Amino acid sequence: MIDTQAVRAYLLGLQDRITDAIAAVDGQAFLTDAWEKPPTERLRGSGRTRILEGGAVMERAGVGFSDVRGDTLPPSATANRPELAGRSFEATGVSLVFHPRNPYVPTVHMNVRCFVAVKPDAEPVWWFGGGMDLTPYYGDTRDAVHFHRTCERALHPFGDDLYPRFKQWCDEYFFLRHRGEARGIGGVFFDDFSALGFDRSFAMMQSVGDAFLDAYLPILQARKDMPYGERERDFQAYRRGRYVEFNLVFDRGTLFGLQSGGRAESILMSMPPQVSWRYDWKPEPGSAEAALYSDFLPPKDWLGMAGNGGAQ
Repeated sequence: MIDTQAVRAYLLGLQDRITDAIAAVDGQAFLTDAWEKPPTERLRGSGRTRILEGGAVMERAGVGFSDVRGDTLPPSATANRPELAGRSFEATGVSLVFHPRNPYVPTVHMNVRCFVAVKPDAEPVWWFGGGMDLTPYYGDTRDAVHFHRTCERALHPFGDDLYPRFKQWCDEYFFLRHRGEARGIGGVFFDDFSALGFDRSFAMMQSVGDAFLDAYLPILQARKDMPYGERERDFQAYRRGRYVEFNLVFDRGTLFGLQSGGRAESILMSMPPQVSWRYDWKPEPGSAEAALYSDFLPPKDWLGMAGNGGAQ
């Protein structure tokens, strides 16, 4: 049975747990912005945006919960699923992006969501989606191994094939085709997932959501007090430009939200607070900045490097 109320309760609790943990590390509380879409708008529903800006550790951290409904799916949802045309829908999810102040701490993204599309006299179409991915500015093999190992452990109880499939999907999805480069070192990504039935698919989504703090907190704690200077901050701002490009050009969630009449302020909270672009810039050969491009952005079997350990 499709139980969207159980999904909603889980997601609200997940938002609470994550914001409490990050606030404890930063020392600053998240602000809460509860919102509701008027029933007269084409997209209806409510949400709860939590945002921390200008913190000691997080320059900007946003964790959004939304539960919205509409009568017509936007083009981004029906382009590859023509059978969904003419259906009304409900989309419920939690999405977060953390932009840390210290360039040695990676940016991180996580999203878990449930989608249900209905039509009179037809079976509902539902699926789960989500995942998490890491975007370092200065790569560290231990971080990458730890992050991927945690993702693999979250998925393993649901099938040995899931982590390899979702890891490859993540590598292919978070790729800037116009740049010919990955956004970061990946993680896992899945969408349109219903293969295990509702209850088991929901349990898999919960396992991914529950693994987020295990995946990210050790990295954050290990790197947040590392010394840095203007060079590192300048490179961080430059690489954040890639993050903006991906979110505005390719990201399905961003496009779905904007095309369906979603709340722009909540959708665009993933944008970094400071960012820069430079014309045809190249890192100095042999530099730590160049190592990001040569040693970390190309997709790798990070679990095969597990002998290097996790975040220290």
